[in-house]
Amino acid sequence: MGYRQSFGEVTDYRLNFTVYRWSNPFSDIHGKGGTHIMKTILTWLAVFVAGTAVAQDADTIHIAKLEIGRNKKEVFNSRDSSLVVHIDTLVMKDKSQLVFFGKKDVQLRVDHALIEKRGYIFGTDGKNNGTDFGIDMRFEKLGALFVLAGGQDAKNNGSRTFPNGDGGDVMFTYDKGGITPQTDNRKAVHYLQIDTRAGGYRVNPQSDLRNIYSMINQGTAGRPLGNLSQGMVYSGSPGKDGETTLEAR
Repeated sequence: MGYRQSFGEVTDYRLNFTVYRWSNPFSDIHGKGGTHIMKTILTWLAVFVAGTAVAQDADTIHIAKLEIGRNKKEVFNSRDSSLVVHIDTLVMKDKSQLVFFGKKDVQLRVDHALIEKRGYIFGTDGKNNGTDFGIDMRFEKLGALFVLAGGQDAKNNGSRTFPNGDGGDVMFTYDKGGITPQTDNRKAVHYLQIDTRAGGYRVNPQSDLRNIYSMINQGTAGRPLGNLSQGMVYSGSPGKDGETTLEAR
């Protein structure tokens, strides 16, 4: 389990500057030649920095074969909020999970997917909102696959939390040259379920109120909300449901 990423070795070059009274050695021969050379150097430095920024803007990962064992997880949790993953062959054993944490948007392409009895793809932005997925997959074997991009519930329990989350939008495209998934019977093979429901529907208002009043009563004098997460009580209103699109190509 872990975050997969392929980067080359990075060396940190630090420049130490000493201040001198400087005279242009080129001025006697070429007049403003020194100024021209300095401008050229600065231009190349600007191009290099811009190119590095563009290269780091999108996080792209290519994996030849990824096999996740029974009850195991493969977690992608890099700092970038967007991620592009291309997997040539994905093998998911029963109850295995492909997890994307801290991701607002994930583009996932799988050329050959072998999903056993139950496989799970889960995505969240880390703030109770579901991940927006664009998934393109060819099923060579499919027991059941669950794509979980729903919002999560706020927890008024004193720990750091966020409001009830929005569900992610999922665009799922499958290759009709492989197995065609069905969404009607979860007990039958080839089942696909996509969850984009918002957080907040499963909240029990009475239980939440009991927790809130209890923590307020335990607060110190002058700071009655001190035991609540960030001193706030989050609304019980659910977030926004995401949208699901399922199509063949």
